[in-house]
Amino acid sequence: MSDSDLIKLYSQRILALAADIPHLGTLADADGHARKRAPMCGSTVAVDLRLKDGRIAAFAQDVQACALGQASASVLGDVVLGRNRAELQAARDALEAMLRDSGPTPDAPFDGLAVLIPAREYPNRHASVLLAFEATLAAFDAAVTADADRNSRAG
Repeated sequence: MSDSDLIKLYSQRILALAADIPHLGTLADADGHARKRAPMCGSTVAVDLRLKDGRIAAFAQDVQACALGQASASVLGDVVLGRNRAELQAARDALEAMLRDSGPTPDAPFDGLAVLIPAREYPNRHASVLLAFEATLAAFDAAVTADADRNSRAG
C-alpha cells in the first residue's frame, strides 16, 4: 500500500471519528452483551445494551480496532439510541453492500458511514468496519433471548 493510499484511507474525518467514539465502556446491568472479533485483523468490539419497548435505551461499547473499525463504531454510537433491530440490520446490510458491491451509502441516520467509502478498495478491512454493527445485533439478540427466558420462567 502506497503512502497516498494510506492517506486516502485514513482521512482526517475517519481519524477524527476514531478519536471520539460515543458510549465507550460497559453497562453493569445490561440486558444483552456480545463480543465479536474479526479473525483477519484481530479487531474486537464488545457491546452492552439495554432495551425498552424493542429499542436500544442504553448502550456501551469497547472498541479495539483499526481506525476504520473505530470510525464505524463512532458513527453507530452517535445514532444507536432509540434504534430497533430492523433498523440496525438494514444499516449493517447497507454498509456491507456499500463496501463489497459499491452500493449506495446507508440511509439516514446512518449516512455518516459514507466516510468509509474509501475502504471499498481494501477488502481485508471490511470485517473490522462491520464489527460494531455485528456486535450490536448479537447483543440485541442476546437481550431478546434473555427476556424470553425470564418470561418463560415467570409464566
